[in-house]
Amino acid sequence: MIGPNAVLQLLPLLDRLGGPDRRARMLAEAGIFEVPSGQSMIPETSAARLHQQLRLEEPVLAAGISARAGFETANYILAHRIPRAAQLLLKVLPEGPSAFLLAAAISKHAWTFVGSGDFRILDPWNFEITGNPLILGERSEFCLCHWHTAVFERLYQFLVAPSCKCVETECGAQGPDHKCCFKLER
Repeated sequence: MIGPNAVLQLLPLLDRLGGPDRRARMLAEAGIFEVPSGQSMIPETSAARLHQQLRLEEPVLAAGISARAGFETANYILAHRIPRAAQLLLKVLPEGPSAFLLAAAISKHAWTFVGSGDFRILDPWNFEITGNPLILGERSEFCLCHWHTAVFERLYQFLVAPSCKCVETECGAQGPDHKCCFKLER
């Protein structure tokens, strides 16, 4: 299971891309016949198929659309999941301790965005996901995890330092020995 925002934040973007009919068709292609309520986790395979369908149908636009959905997912997390007091604390702390606390919180809740995958903190500025369900079974010479990258970047920009950028340096889609590796840079 994975958090519903992996799908929900894509929906308005799909509407802008091709209207409600195209969105409905893409959801059906992904095996999603009912829009998630947002109140419970959803099957990771459904979310993965929708992300894959987007990459298949819109190879040029998919990265930007996925990144925007990730940005909006982070905004949802900031508005509904991280208490205001915790946000204030992270904002006033120096970057190092703030990044440490945010990374720990991300790790604690990783099950919501990695599903059956494995999330690991290498240090407060570097993460990896093994078995990322949103790209599982895909092969690409390029990194595909724009949604995760944007979620991490937005959270770090808002809570740690506005200058933070997140880069996926390696992707599980690049081969069987690869992991999805994310580096936050200041």
